[in-house]
Amino acid sequence: MKKTVLVIFGGKSSEYSVALRSAAYVIDNIDRHDYDVLTMGVTDTGNWLYCTCPTSKIADGSWVDTDCSRAMISPDPNGHYLLVESDEELMRIPFDVVFPVMHGRNGEDGTIQGFLTMAGIPFVGCGMTSSALCMDKAFTNLIARANGVNEADWLVFKKGEYEKDPENCVKRVTEELEYPVFVKPAIGGSSVGISKVADGSGLAAAFENAFAEDGKVVVETGINAREVECAVLGGAVPRASGVGEIVAADEFYDYNSKYVADSKLSIPADIGEEHTQEIRALALKLFDALDCEGMARVDFFIGKDDGKVYFNEINTIPGFTSISMYPKLFAKTGMSGQELIGSLIRTAFRRSNER
Repeated sequence: MKKTVLVIFGGKSSEYSVALRSAAYVIDNIDRHDYDVLTMGVTDTGNWLYCTCPTSKIADGSWVDTDCSRAMISPDPNGHYLLVESDEELMRIPFDVVFPVMHGRNGEDGTIQGFLTMAGIPFVGCGMTSSALCMDKAFTNLIARANGVNEADWLVFKKGEYEKDPENCVKRVTEELEYPVFVKPAIGGSSVGISKVADGSGLAAAFENAFAEDGKVVVETGINAREVECAVLGGAVPRASGVGEIVAADEFYDYNSKYVADSKLSIPADIGEEHTQEIRALALKLFDALDCEGMARVDFFIGKDDGKVYFNEINTIPGFTSISMYPKLFAKTGMSGQELIGSLIRTAFRRSNER
């Protein structure tokens, strides 16, 4: 008997538009011989809407102008239902598993995962705690450090601390880190709110930019490096893909470089077998240390000056757009998009059955 997959996409996040494009890829690559598909979008203002439009309208954002109905997921663990308003009545549409495609805050940070766990609903990807830890760069860095993984030197600042004494925060960065530095929201993605700062004079604007996205900011020493990524797939025995390299079109791989400008992806990365195997091993080590399940993309730097591998960040709902590294890395191993999505859904069911 066919199972039904509910794809939840969008979200009240700065990464809303990217999530729409990722969702279109996921929906198009669900094998209809094995699964029926329901789609529910969350608008950038937080409205939950059941929709039946073509994926092209999801990808371009026009899905909200189609015939949508207000909807919600039933939290009752005795049955998995989508509750949809229809002619002043409430329809119950059953489903079996959720595939969340909600990058960033309110989707990738453990919030939706916590709700689905409470309701006893199987879902694709990492659990609540893992999602929350991986989303917060400060906590992720602490766990990486505890596991002996190289990182750039970093500091963390809270908004209240900065507003109380901005001069002291700038002083700490100048004294404890080396310029250039990267100023990042602790919780965020797609490089939104990140600034590269050459000296202390640029820190105030960078802090303001980052604090607009989150109340906690991480400042890291910039590394003269190549940026590489490794995808991880699976549950009890995860597997790592090969390694891909990003050649940014801009000064660094910011939002514009990722989704607007003509950045290049090199798969496999021309980094040599020793670096490749080191990065694959580190990706699996961090996947395990952070209690990840299902999927994650782990990003690293390779220092151009010292040749060392440095951990950058981990993404628990990686991009699935046409230019995203995660599906491209597994495609290089011979795994089609349909096989990749099918494997992720099966992992979600398997995890649910084990608990």
